[in-house]
Amino acid sequence: MSVLFISGIDTDIGKTYATGMLAKTLMQQGINIITQKLVQTGVGVDLASGEMNIADDIVTHRQLMGVPLQPCDLAHTTCPYRYKKPASPHLAVRLADDVLDPDVITQATRQLQVNYDVVLLEGAGGLLVPITEQLLTLDYIATQGYPVVLVTSGRLGSINHTLLSLEAIKARGLTLHSVIYNPIHDNAAQTDTEIATSTMAFLQHHLQQYYPATYWLTLPYIKQDKQRHALPYFYLPNGFI
Repeated sequence: MSVLFISGIDTDIGKTYATGMLAKTLMQQGINIITQKLVQTGVGVDLASGEMNIADDIVTHRQLMGVPLQPCDLAHTTCPYRYKKPASPHLAVRLADDVLDPDVITQATRQLQVNYDVVLLEGAGGLLVPITEQLLTLDYIATQGYPVVLVTSGRLGSINHTLLSLEAIKARGLTLHSVIYNPIHDNAAQTDTEIATSTMAFLQHHLQQYYPATYWLTLPYIKQDKQRHALPYFYLPNGFI
């Protein structure tokens, strides 16, 4: 595959961190890789030019990868659609009095494929978030046939959200490439060690039973103040790409 779609069971689940860490690790393995953002909302405006800034998640990807912004980032090829309102894309597009054309995203991906061996395409929110009034995220991904990487966690409710996401992926005939467990919520107020440990064990068993070809990965936990150059190594199994 040359494009992997990175999504999550909900918003604020760690898709951006997972995408950046995947890109960093694959880059260290000698793979010519770039990340892309499907659409970004909540983007600030450059006061000098009056134009929308580069997508925040793209900036974070490059920081995690330890590389500067690339020419394709500066040209907004890695995220053509950026909006000010921090909301679902379909609403942010409407409030901006704009029209989001999925073909523009597709062409941007193809342009990136010319210069890179692998493109990691990060979604916005969960799988069924509407990117237009008529088009859900997963419906767009289904038209492209991209394998899906799903980010989950151990917080209370994750089992339900994860299984619903898996059902949606299966219903559209897509390949579940991998599930990435993010431990960021293991110590959250609504979660404890027993819940997180049980959630991880249940999901791993479910994948083994119903999705035996799917990779299970666990993200390394980092504190917010940890230096980017000191990021822990993220292990990827042989044959991941």
